[in-house]
Amino acid sequence: MTSAQGRHRTPSTDVTDSLVAAALELLEEEGPDGLTVRAVAARAGVAPMGVYSRFGGKPGLVEALFVHGFDELHATIAASRGRDALARLRKGCRAYRSFAVAHPHLYQLMFQKMLELDLSAESLDTAAQTFTQLADRVADAMEAGLLAPGDQVEVAQQVWNGLHGGVMLELAGITFAADPERTFGAMVDSLLRGLATK
Repeated sequence: MTSAQGRHRTPSTDVTDSLVAAALELLEEEGPDGLTVRAVAARAGVAPMGVYSRFGGKPGLVEALFVHGFDELHATIAASRGRDALARLRKGCRAYRSFAVAHPHLYQLMFQKMLELDLSAESLDTAAQTFTQLADRVADAMEAGLLAPGDQVEVAQQVWNGLHGGVMLELAGITFAADPERTFGAMVDSLLRGLATK
């Protein structure tokens, strides 16, 4: 017979989700320094051993945040719509900034940890899908005759370089423009005009 305690035990997936949610909260509130095993476990209401049993320790938990971040970034861009392929590309670029500004510590973790952690092939593939998403939007605009024909990967890399550079400067507080959002949008427009058909 199952004991009352056993019947009410939190399922493993719920504990895992709770730990990720707690880590995200601490990351946004305190930055990367707040991500200790003990603090995350306490916020989630589980024993510290729960972090080790589900993630193997702090690096595995940070990798879970890395994957979560790219999943959310992908979903944010996917939700951006437009009347045509170029408008969808433009709105996706603006959505990229919106995600980064809304989740500054998570955004920075995503790109810093890509170099610092021994990430699994699956996690790296999740990150790469966001670039593929951008390249697909570039390809759609090319096929519609709204961007000059070319190598979609090369052009997508140029666009991402601009997006990431602009976002990182803004997150670091290195901006002299009165309206960073408007300036970022103008940069996107300039990039896309430069890539348009002549």
